[in-house]
Amino acid sequence: MSQYVYGKNVVRQLISDNKKIHEIILMEGLKDKELEKMIRQSGVPLRVMNRRQMDKLLNASNHQGIAASIDDYKTYTIDEMIEAIPKGKLPLLIMLDGLEDPHNLGAILRTADCVNADGIIIGKHRSVQLTPTVAKVSTGAIDTVKVASVTNLSKTLVQLKKQGFWAVGADIENARDYREGQYDVPLVLVIGSEGFGISDLVKKNCDYMIALPMAGTVTSLNASVAAGILMYEIYSKRHPLK
Repeated sequence: MSQYVYGKNVVRQLISDNKKIHEIILMEGLKDKELEKMIRQSGVPLRVMNRRQMDKLLNASNHQGIAASIDDYKTYTIDEMIEAIPKGKLPLLIMLDGLEDPHNLGAILRTADCVNADGIIIGKHRSVQLTPTVAKVSTGAIDTVKVASVTNLSKTLVQLKKQGFWAVGADIENARDYREGQYDVPLVLVIGSEGFGISDLVKKNCDYMIALPMAGTVTSLNASVAAGILMYEIYSKRHPLK
């Protein structure tokens, strides 16, 4: 199966990484000589459309005048994800419980790549999957960070804990300050949904909770912002300045 992904950074990254591209769609009148040169040098079949045709084909209007037809994004099993972790590296996995906004997933993938996290775990049901919007927001990280789509998050968490992982959930109830977390162990960081947080079953299987202090009037952060802060706190604790 193939799909269309869009956006200048997405297509530029695909070409730079020599990814398999079936076809590139370019909007007539688009003026980006550098990108056009990359496309023609790649040898990928090129088709030109007007804006209305592109909007209809992609069912989107924020495509920036360029799209590429590629194979569906690959997902991995938990075993494949763990086997790919380099020997001697302290693992970090991010579990997303009920996340629905593709922009949040794309941003989390991007940060996960920046901190060299080992994978993202999402649910197959009631959760955003890998879509063109996710790809666009991730600016290429969708190809560098492994994603596992699982049927049951709580059972997956139990499975990982049996393999030596600690499960740390981001939640305000019965939580310690995020700066007091223990991060020098194989870790699964659990981030809840935008509206409901972490589900009870998943929360029950977390070893402890961490919370970000809210010193102002706002009582919560965007899921991707919270995930980014916590991922960098983990990175900071694991890679202190010398």
